[in-house]
Amino acid sequence: MTHAFRTLLVAGLMAASAPAASAQSFGPAEDQKAVMAVVNRLFDGMRAGDSTMLRSVFDARVRMITSASRNGAPTLSVQQGADGFVKSVGTPRPEKIDERIRNERVHIDGDLASVWVDYGLFIGPKFSHCGIDHFLLVKSDGAWKILELADTRRMTNCEMWTK
Repeated sequence: MTHAFRTLLVAGLMAASAPAASAQSFGPAEDQKAVMAVVNRLFDGMRAGDSTMLRSVFDARVRMITSASRNGAPTLSVQQGADGFVKSVGTPRPEKIDERIRNERVHIDGDLASVWVDYGLFIGPKFSHCGIDHFLLVKSDGAWKILELADTRRMTNCEMWTK
């Protein structure tokens, strides 16, 4: 086997096995749209500082999880209920909280849905931090609600948001 052929073969195998970099979705298209509508309503509620809109997206049993770093040490916060979250972002303020998302991945099986997104958070025009949001949604009485919201928060590797 020539060196050029081996190089092409290896390059071809690597390209064929590489994961797609674009957003991926699995499940019925109408459910994907309904699930993303709930996620986007959450962010619209944050931008508007609207506690009623925020509360409308959460299941009564919601759990909030945050993984971050404080003073170089990893922290994990787990809270039952969304009251603290709604209180912190559900009040109108002079500079809106704008959480922007990219690379949505939606997976649906029956009455469970999972959404994974990259995000960048801005307070007014100023960049705050970035990370990953993971939503677990449940369909109950025909409506999708957020059962769990987990996020990471970091200040590094956020170039896609600060360029």
